[in-house]
Amino acid sequence: MAQFELDTKGLLCPMPVIKTQNMIHSLTPGDTLHVIATDPGVLHDIPAWCRINGHSVISAEEKDKEIHIIVEVLDA
Repeated sequence: MAQFELDTKGLLCPMPVIKTQNMIHSLTPGDTLHVIATDPGVLHDIPAWCRINGHSVISAEEKDKEIHIIVEVLDA
């Protein structure tokens, strides 16, 4: 299992979710993806996308005006 990072700072909905989706499709189950964003909508949108697509949100928090979400790939 590997760890990856995706910087979506400055992008607005729906681009952070689309970029997250595209990146996750290239990963394998067990990998984690750390998404960094500035659009507060990702705190709802990425967890919702994960529920629909069978992935798990390990953590989601806002710090220093950035949102950090860690997703575990469960089914690529």
